Amino acid sequence: MKTLYLILSGLHFACISFAQENQIITSDGVELHVTVKGNGLPVLYLHGGPGSGSYWMEVFMGEYLEQQFRMIYLDQRGVGRSGSPSDGNFSLDRFVQDFEEVRQSLGIEKWLTMGHSFGGILQTAYSERHPEVVSGMMIINGSLNMSDSFKSSWCPKASEFLGISEPLPCLDKSVPMFDRWGELINGLNEKNLMWKMGYTYQNSIDKMNQTYRDIENWNPDFSNSFIEYDEYMADFRPISATLDMPVLFYYGNYDWMIGPDHHKGVSFPNMLLWAGDTGHMPFLENRDDLKSAIDAYLDAFSF
Repeated sequence: MKTLYLILSGLHFACISFAQENQIITSDGVELHVTVKGNGLPVLYLHGGPGSGSYWMEVFMGEYLEQQFRMIYLDQRGVGRSGSPSDGNFSLDRFVQDFEEVRQSLGIEKWLTMGHSFGGILQTAYSERHPEVVSGMMIINGSLNMSDSFKSSWCPKASEFLGISEPLPCLDKSVPMFDRWGELINGLNEKNLMWKMGYTYQNSIDKMNQTYRDIENWNPDFSNSFIEYDEYMADFRPISATLDMPVLFYYGNYDWMIGPDHHKGVSFPNMLLWAGDTGHMPFLENRDDLKSAIDAYLDAFSF
């Protein structure tokens, strides 16, 4: 059973029946897929990718999370089981507005956010614009500066795996960054080395890919449109110093996609910094450590 929510001209209307899988229609007519599970503090999960979908976290970490929180798993516009805007609007402002419309539709006054990878940028931007409704943030292997993650970690580590010597072509600024990034991805895929960038074990990437196969008619529109928006490549780290809600910043010592040193530029005033012996996907490869980090975060701060 599904519950349908409508957002029209700033007003929202909701069916009284509850169901785990919901479709929320935004004020610009996009149907967002939202799964709500569990009890406790409401938590909005903001996936990465860009365009990876929320199903990963639900499958691999949901049993634990849903015992602690009321989890709101959102497939963002143009991703997975959600629809796409007719006007092609994938701007950061529109994403932030989506999150607010989901909150209002579900009748939530305040919530926490949990973000993975690119979701760290979305969390930070949302919290900057609406600090009054964000009680705290859990940033899991999140980047607050994708350009820096590419320059400091993605480029040198992928080049190492591919046997490319210095000077590294991927640092040549005369070539558009996404072209350089794409060339590395193609090279890693050709040599079956892509797993080394984000995983500790090679078979983990197959487990992750299975989650995509579980969903029919996957929507890739945001992934295909992302490179058109320079705003996502900005440095969001300075914003962190202005946000005083409690933050868990979890990073992987072997996460070459974001970079194990990326946290050094992050300065949330109330932050629990946690280093995990894991790659980019701790909710798959090191669940116990991620659970311990979240438990410690809940113990350290009162919500």
